[in-house]
Amino acid sequence: MAFNKITTHKIYEQIADQLKAQIVNGGWKRGEKLPSTKELSEQFQVGRSTMREALSALKAMGLIEIRQGEGCFVREVTGDEVQLPQFEALLLGKDAIFDLMAARKALEIANASLAAKQRTAEDLAAFEALITFMEAHIGDEAEGEQADIGFHQLLSAATHNPIMVRLLEMIASQMEIAIRETRRLQMYSNKQISHRFWEEHKLIYEAVKAQRPEEAEQRMREHLNHVEKLLLEFLER
Repeated sequence: MAFNKITTHKIYEQIADQLKAQIVNGGWKRGEKLPSTKELSEQFQVGRSTMREALSALKAMGLIEIRQGEGCFVREVTGDEVQLPQFEALLLGKDAIFDLMAARKALEIANASLAAKQRTAEDLAAFEALITFMEAHIGDEAEGEQADIGFHQLLSAATHNPIMVRLLEMIASQMEIAIRETRRLQMYSNKQISHRFWEEHKLIYEAVKAQRPEEAEQRMREHLNHVEKLLLEFLER
């Protein structure tokens, strides 16, 4: 499977276009696993951060799903339904990023409450495994980000409401792309910040496990306020 080498600006968009064509034209089938980020980065001759941006764009289009610890898998979609999101306005406008943050906060606080009421034994087992993984990878930039994303995906899945799951996918994917210039990954390479993130996620999990929706809401609110504060600091630099 051959791809064109990327040499111009807006690299992640060009990569996303090529991957999109590969999926829509049947090069990868529904449910098929894509090559790893490392393999794709080598094929396109770009860095892994750029490749992650391209994959985030595909996720925002609904073309793929990213499973924590497993990789990227093709979702069922028709070509006419897929368009590459245009995020340049978001990249240039802080107000739009603030709006995304506010929307995500409202959604995730609701998810925390619902998950505390609806979670199953299987959900708790998945949370426990991820919390353990997060602790073991404190200070690891790439693994830390993916574990963070995975936690919030698990939380939305624990609501057992597919609409809430899809809403989180849409908002989170747009935020990943919109704030890509803020050195977001540096949060996860900082051991002090990474450790606090782990503690905050653990508190959310414990409230969900104990089926205390109000506490889960509050813990999620505190966590997202912390994340928002850090992101705003990066945006100001």
